[in-house]
Amino acid sequence: MPKTVVKEEVGDKAADASFISDYLPYLLAHASHLISGQFHDQLRARGISVSTWRLLATLSSGDGMTIGALARIGLYNQPTTTKIIDRLEETGLVERRQDEKDRRKALVFITAQGRAMVDDLLGEAKAHEAKVTASYTPEEMATLKRVLRTLISRLEDDA
Repeated sequence: MPKTVVKEEVGDKAADASFISDYLPYLLAHASHLISGQFHDQLRARGISVSTWRLLATLSSGDGMTIGALARIGLYNQPTTTKIIDRLEETGLVERRQDEKDRRKALVFITAQGRAMVDDLLGEAKAHEAKVTASYTPEEMATLKRVLRTLISRLEDDA
């Protein structure tokens, strides 16, 4: 007997009510792919790689970070992050400095040249986020971000 596919209305589109359409990892990945893809197109148009953007945006607070922390936040493994940092250091966008509190550790900092590149991109990223989320109330966005932060925190605690 053929399986009956139930359709659910989502906005003005019918969504397949199969397993995948209600599977949280898929929904998160699909949303991330759509929202990130639009901004990544803007980066490519400017000749900036996603990895450069992620790491410079992460370092934009000005506080130095370890490569391990950058790998976790940037969503890369540590060897990949090291290679990206090496490339960014060669181009003058970041620099490594010895941690004053623990001389065995090196911290990565954004340089003035890196800041000049990322400051404009941060504004573009915020404008992109505002455009994508314009149909949501501030309360809805606060709730969505709070739930996602909680999910991430709990998953990291379990890891």
